[in-house]
Amino acid sequence: MSSRTHRSPLSSPGGSEPSLDMILDLPLEVTVRLGQTRILIRDLLRLDKNSVLELTQGADDPLDIVVNDKVLARGEVVVLDDRLGVRITDIVSKEERVETLV
Repeated sequence: MSSRTHRSPLSSPGGSEPSLDMILDLPLEVTVRLGQTRILIRDLLRLDKNSVLELTQGADDPLDIVVNDKVLARGEVVVLDDRLGVRITDIVSKEERVETLV
């Protein structure tokens, strides 16, 4: 039986220490979830301009910040000039963030 060790795709050659240098400049899609709801198909078909969907998320609840379908942080909406942003209020550890990339 072979005694080869499995290396993470982020491992550096010749060692087990992760090397992030080769991926640091790659872009990632980051999604901020405002909330969600469930509706019947008949109600979906009745939606029109100015219809309102009530979400399960409370007005003061933190928003989920998601990468690769994993929640990495939570935050709150802020206004920056004429654009919306999210202030991070809670975030997973750096190690957990790296795990999301693998």
